Amino acid sequence: MNARWIALLLALAAPVWAAGQSAELEFVSEHPIEGIAQGNLSGLAWCGDALWAVSDREDNVLYRLDASETVWQAEAERFELPPVPNTGLSWGVRMRSAVAGLFRGGEMDFEGLSCDSLGNRYLVSEAHAAVLRVSPAGTADWLKLPGGLVRQARASGMLLNFNAMFEGIAVDPGADRLWLAAEHSRRGLMVMHRKQSAWQCTGGCVLLAEGGREATPAAMGEGEQPRRFSGLAFHKEKLFTLEPVPHQICRRRPSTGASELCWSYAATALAEARRYDSPFGNAEALWVDEEGAWIGIDNNGLARADGEKRPIVWRVAAPKGGWGAKK
Repeated sequence: MNARWIALLLALAAPVWAAGQSAELEFVSEHPIEGIAQGNLSGLAWCGDALWAVSDREDNVLYRLDASETVWQAEAERFELPPVPNTGLSWGVRMRSAVAGLFRGGEMDFEGLSCDSLGNRYLVSEAHAAVLRVSPAGTADWLKLPGGLVRQARASGMLLNFNAMFEGIAVDPGADRLWLAAEHSRRGLMVMHRKQSAWQCTGGCVLLAEGGREATPAAMGEGEQPRRFSGLAFHKEKLFTLEPVPHQICRRRPSTGASELCWSYAATALAEARRYDSPFGNAEALWVDEEGAWIGIDNNGLARADGEKRPIVWRVAAPKGGWGAKK
């Protein structure tokens, strides 16, 4: 085959290759956080007039983030944790979670945070597959989730393994719908609808359940890893998933969980100074707004290449055309 034909074939293939890539989100700023006692930032949500955070190593505290300076200051708000309900997890998973909590701190293992229009904060406990609501006044109660929620998740292959449970939560502004993201092996999305003070599954709880593996960015040199969700957000009638294996944010249909479009934050995460000595992506928290997204990093106590050991929040700009862009 001569050079002319090779050039023509490459030209025809290039648009196909490009179409499979996620557009890169523009990095805006980053903010180390002081004052989160145990580190391990695992959830972010904009509530009222500020961004709030939760740590998976603390069971009775939320943090209001003072963003008046480049380095943010976390202001603790403590609450009284009520007794945990039995959600139907297996005895083995519950015991392993309890032992892990004793050694590392954080028996609840809160792994996500969301907020409704009234300022109620919603935290999902990975250890117990339960959702805690904390009011603006600081009172806390566990939501009455459907009895079949865990059973349906397990029947779809989710929530079967320790440390592979619910990793993200999103609630709509009116607190009428609530979504949960199962982390990996298999990952998935579940939805519930509120009926007065209780929640129910309308037509089934499970929207999406999928296994398999996907490629990490070439710069990581780690090959493929199990598909994973690590954060969940709701914005303008769309769900947004944080997907740390390919380092991307994906827009999904709230009624089915189907992916519509994805955007990469790999250039931000894999800049030389921001790298951690870890084979995994460590973005764990997500909040999406009109102008962009906040991405929270759970560094598990590790220092990155430039020596920074504090929890970090990145700001990335909304994609060209906004989060509702067609392509």
